[in-house]
Amino acid sequence: MKILTLLGSPRKKGNTATVLAHFERLISRDHQVHRVTIVEHDVRGCLGCRACQEKPDEPGCVQKDDGVSILNQILESDLVIYASPLYCWCFPSQMKALLDRHFCLVTNYGAPQYRSLLEGKPIALLVTCGGPVDNNADLIQSAFDRLGEHAQCRVIGKYVVPFCRTPDAIGSEAEKVVKGMASDIASM
Repeated sequence: MKILTLLGSPRKKGNTATVLAHFERLISRDHQVHRVTIVEHDVRGCLGCRACQEKPDEPGCVQKDDGVSILNQILESDLVIYASPLYCWCFPSQMKALLDRHFCLVTNYGAPQYRSLLEGKPIALLVTCGGPVDNNADLIQSAFDRLGEHAQCRVIGKYVVPFCRTPDAIGSEAEKVVKGMASDIASM
């Protein structure tokens, strides 16, 4: 299986990158894994021009940045892992820009001709946060569910690692979450 991991953290070697690397090591034994670190790419936010809606068979975004290339990698993968730190109860701006660009993968939302290029695509969310999960990481999970619903994806799991303060101090809770995530993917 081709697994694409999207690191949405502004810190290339931070908590989320550390936890994601652990997951990638576990899963790469049986699967092909490719990581895209969003901050290494030029991904601009959606312009809201709706030009993409005229191209239902491709990511028809008019912007000439790395966003379309990443969207094509999402389409070519068998599974996508969105890995993000929790910023103000949701995604950081680097990941948010890419998520907004998913708009060009869906055409005719709410109409009978509604179509998503991601229909049925399995996706999962991996979140690291400095505090607890309860009353902290609920909005990011809800936003991810709505993204999956809008794009007609199959959300296979949402995994949150709480109390991540420094990459050195990430402990057994992260290992437990990552092993559960790898196990869920292996059973797909």
